[in-house]
Amino acid sequence: MGKVQFKRLPAFTLMELLVVLVIVGILILLALPNLMPLISKAKSTEAQLQLEHLFTLEKNYFYQYSKYSQSSDEVGFEQEKLTTAGGKANYRIDIVESSSTGFKARATSVVDFDGDGTFNIWEIDQEKNLKEVTKD
Repeated sequence: MGKVQFKRLPAFTLMELLVVLVIVGILILLALPNLMPLISKAKSTEAQLQLEHLFTLEKNYFYQYSKYSQSSDEVGFEQEKLTTAGGKANYRIDIVESSSTGFKARATSVVDFDGDGTFNIWEIDQEKNLKEVTKD
């Protein structure tokens, strides 16, 4: 019988892989604070889109009844389930003012995106003036 020879395959050792993972982890930790404003900005797109949708619904309601509604249900707006309740929405949408001449709606984040204790707030009015009231 012949002798069995094992060939050593070129590969990385466990120690080399662990060192690379530690270095990547450190780089991510260094870059994360710089990325937080971008993450917050991307999530605020949800608020802007929802407020623009509510604006359209309020305008349709105004054309039918010659006044703006105080109730989001009355105009047909359905709040998506919030992340705090197991859903996907990061913003609670509310109509804060309404009259026969105007309305104001507000999107308030239910999550503090960058952990500084400040929650992001956006508002829109009957003129479609969309503005960020409080930055996160």
